[in-house]
Amino acid sequence: MSEVKELLQTIKPAVRNLRAYSLSPLHASVKINQNENPWDVPENVKAETLRRLDARPWSRYPEFVAASLQECLADFASWKADGVIAGNGSNELIQSLLMVTVNEAKRILISEPTFALYRQVATILGGDVVSVPSTATFQFDVPALTEALRDSKPEVMILCSPNNPTGSVIGDDDLKQLLRTAPGLVVIDEAYHEFAGQSVVPLLNDFPNLVVLRTFSKAMGLAGMRLGYLLAAPQLVTEVRKAVLPYNLNVFSQTVAEVAIEMYEAELQPLVKRIIAERERLFAELNAIQGLEPVASRANFMIVRTAVEPRTIFNELLARDILVRDVSGYPMLKEYFRFNVGTPQENDRLIQSLNEIMDKQ
Repeated sequence: MSEVKELLQTIKPAVRNLRAYSLSPLHASVKINQNENPWDVPENVKAETLRRLDARPWSRYPEFVAASLQECLADFASWKADGVIAGNGSNELIQSLLMVTVNEAKRILISEPTFALYRQVATILGGDVVSVPSTATFQFDVPALTEALRDSKPEVMILCSPNNPTGSVIGDDDLKQLLRTAPGLVVIDEAYHEFAGQSVVPLLNDFPNLVVLRTFSKAMGLAGMRLGYLLAAPQLVTEVRKAVLPYNLNVFSQTVAEVAIEMYEAELQPLVKRIIAERERLFAELNAIQGLEPVASRANFMIVRTAVEPRTIFNELLARDILVRDVSGYPMLKEYFRFNVGTPQENDRLIQSLNEIMDKQ
């Protein structure tokens, strides 16, 4: 044991003080705790993907740089092909971007509450994380963020929009102000942008310090494939690519991504519209339950303030075979739980269960 203790001294103190990013291994028939798309990928998308894979030799490496996929992503996102990197989930690209920008002498700025991985990766790399609380209504506090940019002069600011876990979106005018003030990069994580019906990608033309992250895990329903992409000025992409491992994307992920892009409008976008409609229905229904205060969201999930302990809600729902996310440990969310929009049948079960739980209180 003493030898192991000595070995642990080789690990950075900041890393030893961190808790690993993890998720409960619990399961339920209504699983609405990971912001997933409740519908599986349509059969047409699967069939075309498998047809293309069957025609390809599996013994060969994928493209060293996924050039054909980059072209598809560029057309899909209306950006330059040499300004695109595809990654093994957007998480890999968050890590790669921070690897080339952050060390012990660097700062990153975040708005909290937000996706915990930003702080996790930056801390592991030795960076100093500066956080600005959101407003009382969970909107981005743009004046406070502007002041923090001027005072702390971070190399990178990361904002998730729509924000996980609050569902809030930053407006273009506010973002332009931050982009003009920022001394370094401004990263907008657009993992949920399809559910908001807006994107900051058009601003890439005017602001070379803007970086946009996207994923196929949410609106595309491809969480199991682990695919994301980064959009930025080509010169920045050249540098970030140095931190991306060779052959980071397998052939399956590349192929299904191209098929999903080609079939998005016909096969996948209608499911996004159904999720948005269910989100609005859920908000209205839960708003009518005494003791619950849902927060309006522009994503495929929402947080809800509860008059009872969030852990009580979590346990009561789990007993009814419904798995949500207890986010009460996040900054500012002591009284909240989160769930993603499910199918209409799953949402009905959630509404009925929450009515029963709150009636008992």
